[in-house]
Amino acid sequence: MAALLWRAAALLTLLLGGIGIVVPGLPTVPFWLLAAWCASRGWPAVERWLLEHPRHGVSIRAWRERGAVPRRAKWSATVMMALSSGLILYLPLMPWVQVVAPCAMLLVAIWLWQRPEDGRHR
Repeated sequence: MAALLWRAAALLTLLLGGIGIVVPGLPTVPFWLLAAWCASRGWPAVERWLLEHPRHGVSIRAWRERGAVPRRAKWSATVMMALSSGLILYLPLMPWVQVVAPCAMLLVAIWLWQRPEDGRHR
């Protein structure tokens, strides 16, 4: 039963990552990192496929081995968070949302830039 739940979680996060390929602002690799983690608990063939994926496998392996994030991914995430923060500040949202969301994104950006980089994808 537990293996089925891990497989369902892997499929869901794979789907979200796949949507992220075509929808701007929705990330792919973080969802696929989660998919690989879920698959490692109940679907070894999918985990292996993700680790060997020609485009995203390098990033997934770098994260697993060293907690590394490519510089390009750091810049992309930072720009998207800045644009999202600007939009949140522009929209007529509740004041607490306009404070908490950008602050949370700033904390994520600080954490992200402290991660080691994978020199192959700068």
